Amino acid sequence: MTSIFLFIYLLLSSPPTESHSLKITVDNIKSIEGTIEIGIFNKGDNFLEKEQAYKGISVEVTSSSETVVVKNLPEGTYAISLYHDKNGNGAFDRNFLGLPKEPYGFSNNVKPKFSPPNFTDCCFNLTTNHSITISLINWIIRNKKSLSQIIKKIPSQNNTLIWKSA
Repeated sequence: MTSIFLFIYLLLSSPPTESHSLKITVDNIKSIEGTIEIGIFNKGDNFLEKEQAYKGISVEVTSSSETVVVKNLPEGTYAISLYHDKNGNGAFDRNFLGLPKEPYGFSNNVKPKFSPPNFTDCCFNLTTNHSITISLINWIIRNKKSLSQIIKKIPSQNNTLIWKSA
């Protein structure tokens, strides 16, 4: 009989774990194909590691902006990493230099320059229901423009530009 009272007391006295919903909108989708692969991380030590996300979600791309609502997330600190798996192969494709071939994004719309961002750069606190918008980074498009702007400013020896398009 004492154990029943103890069980009821512990059940009623333990603080409830609050859970919240997180609405994630992904925009700047350039091609309507494949899926958006989303990783929600709650620890910095495994951020961006394959198969280490607290929650993984796959959303079929049907428009230039996709929204998903993740329910029952406990209060805490989270960071999101995602990519547009345009060819549906289940992998984040990179070129021979290791540079992204597919669009990607991070929470806080962090735009990495020379290395992947860390958890601290991308993290946010979830204490109530929350909405977040992440704009995809189309690295190849963005950097081809940057590269062409740089090359236009570098004349060859006879004042003509040397430019070979891929």
